[in-house]
Amino acid sequence: MEKVRLMALGGLDEDGKNMYCVEIGDDIFVVDAGLKYPDNQQLGVEYVIPDYSYLIKNKDRVRAIFITHGHDDVMMAISHILKEADFEVYAAPLTAKIVEDEFPKNSKKRVKVIRRNAKLNIAGHIIHTFPVMMSIADGIGLIFETEQGSIVYTSEFIIDYDLSFDAFSMDLSTITKIGEHNVLCLLSESVGSSKPGYTSPKHRITDLIETYIENLEGRVIITLYKQNLYRIIEVLELARKYKRKVFFHNPDHLKLLKYVEDLGYYRIPANTIVTAKDFSNDLDNIICVVSGSGKKVFRKLNNICIGEDKILELKKNDLVIIASPVVPGTEKEASNMENDLYKADVKVVKLKKSELLSMHASKEDLKMMLYLVKPKYYLPVKGQYNDLINNADVAVEMGYTPDKIIILDNGQFATFENQKLTSTRDVIELEEMLIDGSDGADVSGLVLRDRETLSTDGSIVAGIVLDFKTKALIGGPDVQSRGVIYLKDAENLLNEIGNIMVDTVREEVEAGCYDNIKARMEAKEKIAAYVLKNTGKKPMILPAIVEVNMENSNG
Repeated sequence: MEKVRLMALGGLDEDGKNMYCVEIGDDIFVVDAGLKYPDNQQLGVEYVIPDYSYLIKNKDRVRAIFITHGHDDVMMAISHILKEADFEVYAAPLTAKIVEDEFPKNSKKRVKVIRRNAKLNIAGHIIHTFPVMMSIADGIGLIFETEQGSIVYTSEFIIDYDLSFDAFSMDLSTITKIGEHNVLCLLSESVGSSKPGYTSPKHRITDLIETYIENLEGRVIITLYKQNLYRIIEVLELARKYKRKVFFHNPDHLKLLKYVEDLGYYRIPANTIVTAKDFSNDLDNIICVVSGSGKKVFRKLNNICIGEDKILELKKNDLVIIASPVVPGTEKEASNMENDLYKADVKVVKLKKSELLSMHASKEDLKMMLYLVKPKYYLPVKGQYNDLINNADVAVEMGYTPDKIIILDNGQFATFENQKLTSTRDVIELEEMLIDGSDGADVSGLVLRDRETLSTDGSIVAGIVLDFKTKALIGGPDVQSRGVIYLKDAENLLNEIGNIMVDTVREEVEAGCYDNIKARMEAKEKIAAYVLKNTGKKPMILPAIVEVNMENSNG
């Protein structure tokens, strides 16, 4: 009987960066490949993605990557991975269009489009998809058939029976049928596991904002996360009802809605959209949607608040609705935005977390999934460690004993043999990949430490010029200080740093052991010790020794 191993490359004890591996015998199937947003200590980092080096080392064993939906936390690492290995990527229609937009430039590869309720045969393994409801259309869960029983991955989901659009529907009949067969392990999300009851109907914003819109004469400005398609449609339906126009500050929304229309999932109300070309700040009967991913939505509204946006200006009769709840990593930007918003002297409505829930499974949703699927083992995924534990507690309430509940760390394998969990001892070491800006460059820990030093203690650059042959001093020393000490008090300090540079080189030349790199390193250590003693600071020290070939320069 083939061995089955489950492991996360990201997504455990963290928010985002989801990436999971299902190993059946020698074959590896990857589920999702996302990002998370950096914390305040990760200076200059745009986003963080999983360490996928395990997949590159075992690329001959990787049979497919499944992307379960079109959110950043499950798909935004795909371009980085495909630069290093030509893996097959599978996704439902809308997700496929969104994911392909993130493929590496000049890539000829395309996502293999699959139905939301499909049966696939990949490398001799049967994999099923099933529809789940979340904040974006075309969400899917996955079932991997193995000789030991099925491995089921729910992705994000909520239980909701009141549906208007098939693309958001959840197929409970299929999920019920899953439970009629042998399910070895269920992997279920944990983000909302501490919330009592069902998420529905608290995931809807219509009832929370309609009373503000129906009698308002001025403009409505509302913040939304870019990929929360469900709420975008709610806003469009309110605009239809109250005969308002809608302006999307972020043009990416129009692209997403074009995909949705092309697939026949939703038809935008006629004559509702106002493009950037036709938008004017004098238009009153309008809803302005300000959106972005993560921190960007708060930064955008903050720029509008302080008058630095090129398109949208706040007016005193505007109503601003904050419908994008704070998520981990965005707290600072959200606080700054809210502070400046109140200074702008406009009416502000901030939807409370207790009133508006994110579209993740709450306790009763998780219980329903467990009841229908009836797995032998339960593996909480997607969330901080306390979320995983809360999810485990849900299973305990459903009668599962601790030996049937698996809590893992990223890089830790759960191994199943003969329908039993036999080991969680195997672990691979993982390092976060820190992505710097839009160029997608990977940032090492050393670079981050340098940035932190620059931000706290400043820098000192010390340079001299030597004759290449004789090593005689022909220029300098020149010492520049930034962010270390007040310039009026710095003259003696800078002079002594210059003397250290000159003395270090002279001593090495006289001893017959001069080497440019060695001299710079020695000078750096001496300068650092001197500055620390006299200022208490540890700035970045950058010594430079330039050697000029005098014979060639005179020739």
